[in-house]
Amino acid sequence: MAPTSSINGGADQVLVEEISSVRTFILNRPKQLNALSHQMISRLLELFHASERDSNVKIIILKGNGRAFCAGGDVTAVVHNVRRGNWKLGADYFREEFTLNYVMATYSKPQVSILNGIVMGGGAGASVHGRFRVATEKSVFAMPETALGLFPDVGASYFYSRLPGFFGEYAGLTGARLDGAEMLACGLATHFVPSERLPLLEQALVKVNTSDPDVISTIISRFSHIPKLKEGSSYHKMKIIDRCFSRRTVEEIISALESEALNKNDDWVSSTIQSLKKASPTSLKISLRSIREGRLQGVGSCLIREYRMVCHVLMGEFSKDFFEGCRALLIDKDRNPKWEPSRLDLIRDDDVDCYFSKIDDEDWEDLKLPPRSNLPPYAIAKL
Repeated sequence: MAPTSSINGGADQVLVEEISSVRTFILNRPKQLNALSHQMISRLLELFHASERDSNVKIIILKGNGRAFCAGGDVTAVVHNVRRGNWKLGADYFREEFTLNYVMATYSKPQVSILNGIVMGGGAGASVHGRFRVATEKSVFAMPETALGLFPDVGASYFYSRLPGFFGEYAGLTGARLDGAEMLACGLATHFVPSERLPLLEQALVKVNTSDPDVISTIISRFSHIPKLKEGSSYHKMKIIDRCFSRRTVEEIISALESEALNKNDDWVSSTIQSLKKASPTSLKISLRSIREGRLQGVGSCLIREYRMVCHVLMGEFSKDFFEGCRALLIDKDRNPKWEPSRLDLIRDDDVDCYFSKIDDEDWEDLKLPPRSNLPPYAIAKL
């Protein structure tokens, strides 16, 4: 299984294995938990396009080297670029990442993502849009963007808004960590395979010479089972989640949770309130609206809107919380961000509206998604 290489600069960061009709792409920055550099995103786009054109390729397998599938986008590099005075350098990164997410969401061949470890932020975007997502007992999933002064992006307003009930609002606003069993229960994963059986699963997949998703699903199912949810799982709290996170505003969600806390002593409710109160108030407001709008939009429209939003975040006209969050959590690591505005009541609806508007810059363009053709029914359904 000698990895093939490329003259592309990101080749060593994304390894490629070619076995019969299967292409396996391996994210290869284990020391950085496979955080997606701009080079990696460009390389993956190149590989996905080439494999789609190659009639010999039937399946894509995507996995990570080390203890993470992918811990997110390399936002520290983005912040350094923007701080040097050009927010458009950061926008270029997100434009290419969101384009990759769209290609994955509308891919004509099945993508099997092996999520044997950490899956966060951009790692969710690189997997959840694909046809099959295989969780294990080692999976840890989260989109903690509101704690960073950002919002669940990479098309999360599409896939979070389609989780059962209001579980997407809960996961998106709190950044809650989910294990493999919870990922399967809520639909973020399609299968759960014990990590010790992954080599056997991959051996079975490379023997397949078809892109038929039913055949591939049957093969993965031979190695999978439905794990039991832990007693303290947030998925057991769906009644409370639906009662509280269905509210119209972030303030009403927190108030509903505080009423729950008064009625009964529940550590889960208390920790949920704390997660919301630690997050950027601006992030909470734009994230809730984004997920709500995503319920009524296709994946392409979600990514176009999220690109507008991320450009406003990078410009920092209303709030510079993204830079403060990255400083506090990723750079200085004092874990004590000073949000501005500091309270939810200081953020008006008009302020939130600005994040959803076009950028007032004659050189700026909306996200231009590539044309797609020969789409299978499950991809067409996302449009």
